[in-house]
Amino acid sequence: MAKKVVATLKTGTGKSFTKVIKMVKSDKTGAYVFKTDIVPNEQVKDFFAKK
Repeated sequence: MAKKVVATLKTGTGKSFTKVIKMVKSDKTGAYVFKTDIVPNEQVKDFFAKK
């Protein structure tokens, strides 16, 4: 699965996407969890703005 994502991002259409990583504190345990996602370049600020 990871190979497909990396191969897709190297093509011409994949350059319009960004992999984002956000650190979120868990309500149950209080530990930090990392959320990763691949979003279009226009939606990067929206990804970090929402909780």
